[in-house]
Amino acid sequence: MDAAKTRPMLLLHPIEYDSLRHRLWILGQRCHHGATGAVLTSCAVVGAATGFRKLGRIVPLAAAGTVLMAHDWKDRSFWFELGRGSQP
Repeated sequence: MDAAKTRPMLLLHPIEYDSLRHRLWILGQRCHHGATGAVLTSCAVVGAATGFRKLGRIVPLAAAGTVLMAHDWKDRSFWFELGRGSQP
């Protein structure tokens, strides 16, 4: 698909939701539970590594990220696939 043709659609509809398949796209990028969990867990690890003092905030963040990744583990090959992706 031509990038010039899809760019205006992204600006008109930056967030798309497929209610039948329960899928979300932001700026044409599919959002997965696992990818979101990976980002949350990474933020928690960076926070812990930099000496962030409030562990009460880091532990729940890491736990939530881990649960999201575990929930979507079967689709891990698609988590960071660019564009709409090849998911069924």
